[in-house]
Amino acid sequence: MVHRLRPVELDFVENAPVRLVFAKGVTSSPEAVYRALAEDVEGWPQWFSAVSSARSADGGSGRRIRLRGGTRFEETVVAAEPHEVYAYRVDVTNAPGVHALVEEWRLTPDGARGTRVRWTLAADGTAAFRLVTRLSRAGLGRAFRHAVGKLDRRIGSPHAP
Repeated sequence: MVHRLRPVELDFVENAPVRLVFAKGVTSSPEAVYRALAEDVEGWPQWFSAVSSARSADGGSGRRIRLRGGTRFEETVVAAEPHEVYAYRVDVTNAPGVHALVEEWRLTPDGARGTRVRWTLAADGTAAFRLVTRLSRAGLGRAFRHAVGKLDRRIGSPHAP
């Protein structure tokens, strides 16, 4: 069953009922990380193992994401500030219990060439959804660290696109 979510904006990242924040330093530049996040949407499955397919939609203002296990998202990009922030909200999903969801990727220079990547998952939903999301913190953190490490190796490679 498909659910249409509440159309929240970027400020939801700061005031959502559930906020999970993860950060990791990488050796790649903010420019390279931003390109991988915002401009190479189709490349996400190559570094984020939870993502089975990803494609840009609506001329780059949207995304269509499918996760392993069958969860699907239709998203709208709510922030795209080159080398600094990339964020999107979920508009439609088949995941039960969710009412609003925004993910923000914030990039800050870290050292001479590296980047501090901070990912915030901001969500609202039924009491059961909020509980499950909070209980998923450790697993989501591991998935984030693994994905960002793999992304760093991919874009840091001289053969990366």
